[in-house]
Amino acid sequence: MTQWFTESFRAEFDKQAELIGRFNLAIFGKTGVGKSTLINAIFGEPVAATGIGAPVTLGSHLYLDQRGTLGVIDTRGIEIGRDDAELIKEVTKAVQQTRGKPVGEQIHVAWYCIRGMDRRFEEVEATFIRTLHKLGVPVLVVFTQVPMREGQFHPDAVELARQIEARQLPIVGGRPFMTYAMRDQFTGQPPFGLIEVLNATFQVAPESVHGALAAAQAIDLATKALHAQRHIGATVAAAAAAAAVPIPFSSAAMLVPLQLAMMGRIAQLYKISFDRAALMAIASTSAATTLGRTAVTNLLKLVPGAGTVAGGVISAGVASGFTLAMGQAWLVVCQRAAGGSLPSLNGVVDSQAVKDLFEAEFKKRLPTIRRQG
Repeated sequence: MTQWFTESFRAEFDKQAELIGRFNLAIFGKTGVGKSTLINAIFGEPVAATGIGAPVTLGSHLYLDQRGTLGVIDTRGIEIGRDDAELIKEVTKAVQQTRGKPVGEQIHVAWYCIRGMDRRFEEVEATFIRTLHKLGVPVLVVFTQVPMREGQFHPDAVELARQIEARQLPIVGGRPFMTYAMRDQFTGQPPFGLIEVLNATFQVAPESVHGALAAAQAIDLATKALHAQRHIGATVAAAAAAAAVPIPFSSAAMLVPLQLAMMGRIAQLYKISFDRAALMAIASTSAATTLGRTAVTNLLKLVPGAGTVAGGVISAGVASGFTLAMGQAWLVVCQRAAGGSLPSLNGVVDSQAVKDLFEAEFKKRLPTIRRQG
C-alpha cells in the first residue's frame, strides 16, 4: 500500500510542479555589483553561485539557469559598458524568441543592479534599461551594498538615486530600490530592502507566475501561506462538489487525487523535496497498510470511533470539512519542515513526530462525522 501511495503522490507532486510553472528573472549589472548575493538572499539558496548542470543558452553570452520554480537569466563573459551593442542584441533576440512561447518560458521581470556607492550611472546603462522596457520587460533598478546608519542611507547612494530619478527612466516605482543583501559580520550592518524588491516584483510579474514566484522566494513566508490557503480553499470547494450527491465510503477514493494534489502543491510552495515530502505525507495520512484501502478510509481512523461510519456515506459537508482539516494540518507540517523544526533521525525525517504533529493539528479542525442513511 505504501508503494501505491508513494506512486500516487509522486504523480500529483510532479503535476503540481508543472502547474506552478517557473518564474524567470533576468538580472543585469556590471561585474562585482553583488547580483549573486542579492538573488541568493531573496531566493534562499545558492542559485546564482552554481546553477544546476548545463544552463540553457539563450545567446552567445546569455544563459538561463533553472532551479525548480525559478529561472535566472544572466550574462557571462560580457560586460555592460564594454559590450553594450552585443548584449542589447542578444537580449532583444531572447525576448522576441520567447514571446510566443508558454508563459513559463518567457522573461517576466528584470532587475538592473547598481552598486550603491559607485557614484555614477552611465548613459549606456540608461539605454539598456530603455531597451528592456521597449521589449515589454518590467525593470527594477536595485541599488546593492548600500550602507545605512540610524535609518539613513549613505548620502552618496541618495545622490545617485536622485540623478537616476531625474532621468525619468521607465523603471518600476520610478526610483531605485535600496538594498543590503547579507549581514556584514564585521560592521554589523543588517540586511534591508529585500521585501520591497520582492513586493515590487510581484506587482509587475504576470499573475500566472505568482505561484512560482511565491514558491521560489524564501523571505516572505506570509505570501507562501497565502498561496497555500488559496489552494486549500479551492480543493475544499472541489471536494464539496465531488460529494454534492452523498457517496458511499467505498467510492470515497474519488477524493484522494484532490487531496494528494493539495498536499503536492503545498509541498512545492515550501520547496520540500519529493523524497522528504513523500515520507511526511505517508506519516501525515497514516496511509492504509493493506492493499485496497483508500487514503480517505485510513485518514478517518485518526478520528476516535470513525470506523463506525464504514458503510455510511460522505456528504458534501463532511468531504469539505475533512479536506479542510487535512489541508490545514498538512500546511503546518510543511511550514515546520521548511523552517527546520521537525525532528529527524540520522538526517531522515522522524515519521512518528510528523504523524503526531499532523494528528494534533488535524483534530483541532476535524469536522463532526456522523453516520448517514
